[in-house]
Amino acid sequence: MLVLQTRQIAKIEEGERLEIKNLFSNFLEEYYLKEIGRILLNDEKRLLIDFSLLEQFDISLAEKFIENPEEILKIFEETLYDLEPKLKDKVRIRFYNFPKYLEKRIGNLRSEHLGKLVVVDGIVKRASEVRPEIYEAIFVCIECKRLVTQIQTERSLKKPIKCPYCNSRTFDIIGEKLYDARWIVIEEPYEILSGERPSNIMVYLKEDLVEPKLRIKTDPGNRIRVIGILKSIQRKLRKSYGRTMEIFIDALNFETLETEWEDIEISEEDEKRIIELSKDPNLYQKLVNSIAPTIYGLEEIKEAILLQMFGGNEEIMPDGTRIRGEIHILLIGEPSTAKSQLLKYVANIMPRAKYVSGSGATAAGLIATVTRDEEFLGGWVLEAGAVVMANKSVVCIDEFEKVRKDDLIALHEAMEQGSSSIAKASIVATLPAKTSILAAGNPKYGRFDPYIPLREQIEIPETLLSRFDLKFALRDIPNREKDEKILEHIEESRFFRKEEKFKEIVPPILLKKYIAYARKNVFPKMTKEALDKIKQFFLESRLKYSETSAIPITMRQFEALIRLSQASAKARLSNEVTIEDAERAIKLMKYSLKQFGFDPDLGTIDIDRYEGVTTTSQRGKIRTVRQIIDELSKVFGNLIPEEEIIRRAKEQGVEDVEEILNKMKLSGELISHKPGFVGKI
Repeated sequence: MLVLQTRQIAKIEEGERLEIKNLFSNFLEEYYLKEIGRILLNDEKRLLIDFSLLEQFDISLAEKFIENPEEILKIFEETLYDLEPKLKDKVRIRFYNFPKYLEKRIGNLRSEHLGKLVVVDGIVKRASEVRPEIYEAIFVCIECKRLVTQIQTERSLKKPIKCPYCNSRTFDIIGEKLYDARWIVIEEPYEILSGERPSNIMVYLKEDLVEPKLRIKTDPGNRIRVIGILKSIQRKLRKSYGRTMEIFIDALNFETLETEWEDIEISEEDEKRIIELSKDPNLYQKLVNSIAPTIYGLEEIKEAILLQMFGGNEEIMPDGTRIRGEIHILLIGEPSTAKSQLLKYVANIMPRAKYVSGSGATAAGLIATVTRDEEFLGGWVLEAGAVVMANKSVVCIDEFEKVRKDDLIALHEAMEQGSSSIAKASIVATLPAKTSILAAGNPKYGRFDPYIPLREQIEIPETLLSRFDLKFALRDIPNREKDEKILEHIEESRFFRKEEKFKEIVPPILLKKYIAYARKNVFPKMTKEALDKIKQFFLESRLKYSETSAIPITMRQFEALIRLSQASAKARLSNEVTIEDAERAIKLMKYSLKQFGFDPDLGTIDIDRYEGVTTTSQRGKIRTVRQIIDELSKVFGNLIPEEEIIRRAKEQGVEDVEEILNKMKLSGELISHKPGFVGKI
């Protein structure tokens, strides 16, 4: 059982009470008379007051509110109701725009803050449903029939101890006053942490703060700033109270914070350095060198990751269709090729980014889950996973192939639509998930084989593979010259630090601010010349297609090229996408396609091979086997010898006949009536 406790509230004398009412009445008449009239006219439920105006009007009144917010707010609302009686019990006063010194980290809240006004930032981790709660119950005394009002502060309904008129202890409830309420749990933002575990705190929202328009802003994954009174919850044991108190914030207001990028402070001096860097003729080389500088080489992969960090432009079409701006990248690497190091670097430099390992990741941990929490939040609650928590940032998923196939399916909606829907127990919700995915996996047999299709080397559904804009292979091929350079790089970066080695990189703090500045201020428009360049590459690639050849490229790659070119322009702080940006995007796409899309049987790029579906050459082999089965069925009926099929197929140049027959059996196209024989279904 939980009992709400508050710090001992100082009594306000009647003379001081009247003085506060007069001051606040004058303040409302000077600044908010028109606003009060508008609220009355529109039947609104809140009066928003700028706290900085109250400070300017009377600093001592503002300080009293900070020290004793619960009592002073009651006086403020009484004053409002005296000024306009029609607003009584219908409109609540909500303050905003508080000074910086009131902002506290969740982990720094202590007993000295109990009962005082606090301002905290956090990301919503869990949230209960909105439910009505009794805040005032009306009882009738059985003996004297008089009414007794009881304010409710506990989780269970509390009756009066005794009647104040006749000392009777028997009551019946005859009425109650209700308001809507919701519990949420917020967690500290990751950019303010320095390696320690993020702290969290419960927040109690009620009345107008849980209206439908505001409710969605407190769903898991959103970042908010809560203004409220720090209170405590005491656990009641069987026959006594526990000594340890749980704290929570009784919210007086909250504000939504759009993105973490906007919270990165960029001074005028920082802005000058950012603009100066953007004009550097070696800008791209410096930025690429700054991505995990202790890792040698991998220039194309580092460049792709750099563009992913800047991101493309999100576009909402007139019909409401959303075209994503998030860039998704998949790395398939052999052991000791620095995949994890790259992922860790991105997770450290990107605000709100998350790093997860596939072996311990589930659909609930990646997207969201519904849990039962009767004691604090009351019933079923929604808890956000890594992809939702990293909204507008990046999720780095290591050992991607170890995530169960059923759990990977949960990523489909997030990767394409930028949202995540969940329907479990009594909760149906759609959560924001505009998150870029940087995934890394190991080939099934330890080493990457360029002659085997991608889907045969990594256990990932082809529908998910196709959603990655770029895919890269990290291979460990012995090469004396390259190996010497890697060892030299390790020697110079770790043991004998050479200053000139790091002159051509951007310091991590400046790089973070540079990316934040670009994401916040730069939204490049596509020029006709750049679009024509992309169209030309796309159309020329498609011209290579014929009925018997492979499809070299699809519309998915066209959209990916647009996103990559927009990100390239952002990296230059340019408001226009130029031919240079288009060429950079095309270069990365070609590099990626050659690694995974080259079909050695056809000697061309096959997009089906790249996206993990059945390749054109493989489909040709299957077609040949089908024709042989059709011909043999006329001779043998529904008992065709497998040996005969294999012999004829090999005569026509099909080598992997046994594998094709097994696939046809698994798909239900063929049936084996007895060993060594197959038949058509």
